[in-house]
Amino acid sequence: MSLSDFFTPIDLKKIIPKNGYYTSHLGSKIDHYVVNFPELEQMHIAIIGVQEDRNAINNPGCSLGPDYVREKLYLLNEGSYDTKIVDLGNIRQGETVTDTYFALKTVVAELIKMDIIPVIIGGGQDLTYAQYLGYETLEQKVDLVIVDSHFDLEDDENIDSIETTSTSYLNKVFLHEPNYLFNYSNLGYQTFFASQDSLRVMEKLYFDVHRLGELSYNVTVTEPIIRNANMVSFDMGAIRASDAMGNANATPNGFYGEEACQICRYAGFNDKLTSIGFYEFNPAYDSNGQTAMLLSQMIWYFIDGVYNRKKDFPLNPKSQYLIYKTSLKHDAHELVFVKSKKSDRWWMQVPYPTGGSKNARFHLVPCRYEDYKIATSGEMPDLWWRTYQKLN
Repeated sequence: MSLSDFFTPIDLKKIIPKNGYYTSHLGSKIDHYVVNFPELEQMHIAIIGVQEDRNAINNPGCSLGPDYVREKLYLLNEGSYDTKIVDLGNIRQGETVTDTYFALKTVVAELIKMDIIPVIIGGGQDLTYAQYLGYETLEQKVDLVIVDSHFDLEDDENIDSIETTSTSYLNKVFLHEPNYLFNYSNLGYQTFFASQDSLRVMEKLYFDVHRLGELSYNVTVTEPIIRNANMVSFDMGAIRASDAMGNANATPNGFYGEEACQICRYAGFNDKLTSIGFYEFNPAYDSNGQTAMLLSQMIWYFIDGVYNRKKDFPLNPKSQYLIYKTSLKHDAHELVFVKSKKSDRWWMQVPYPTGGSKNARFHLVPCRYEDYKIATSGEMPDLWWRTYQKLN
């Protein structure tokens, strides 16, 4: 089966402006599927629309989002780099939701194998599960970052199928067998939307969850969390309604638009990240195309991050890194930190338990300079402890 079998072409008549595009516009730079399916060789990024909203709880109509985003994205100017981007068109609703999941899962897996980053525009956030399933055949552990005001852990009625909903898909991710999830991080949950039971689950599993209040006006805190991700899922409902009203579930509080763009740039900047999805944008609730424009700018910042990657995942070559060692109070244990000379980014070494890894003695986890300062004061950084427990 060819990838082209999963896609329907883009109707440019609905998207292209009356006077066409300037040569600097992404609409002139992106190779898109209109008549013939594009060649994928030498491409870096692939845009994928998914027209599926049957399980988008309280947000029907978000399946129409992809073309509204394209209309705005194509009008943005290319950055100071030579983009190699292809727009593969839309995955339409399958006969069943499971069919749509299978199509997205297959496309994500094939693109990652070709070293092409899928940028998914949904559709409901239940598609995150299909995005995650794309990693099943890659035989690697997955670090998942989800930007969302809620933990989507409601009871799942679809016990005997892979089908799920936008409010329960995390159950499917956590319980999937075989288990290839190493870590889950949430950015921007709002405490009044989170039950105490769900918070206890996160604590028990040593997952990283971060309240909106912890990150507001301090979005740089998200960088090392995002730097650890293989895949990102962004619910547009995590952005405050005043900045992104194009979502039936939008709420008064959330990230500001510029914070959302910064998060997306961090995601693009991450050498490790291989897919990203943007979900729950609903044009029926948008005003003057503002949410579509914000989402297109978020994708632009992601692209900008990709083309500014430093390729500095340590420690190769070792000459490009500084090693810092510090001891804890009342403990002979030594903590080791690594700093990139190229980007000034930090990592922390966490040893594998005895017999934990045949290929390496320690796991490198992205961290902040503040974690190093905590260690130099003689205290154990919480990130070190949670990572060690997961390695166990």
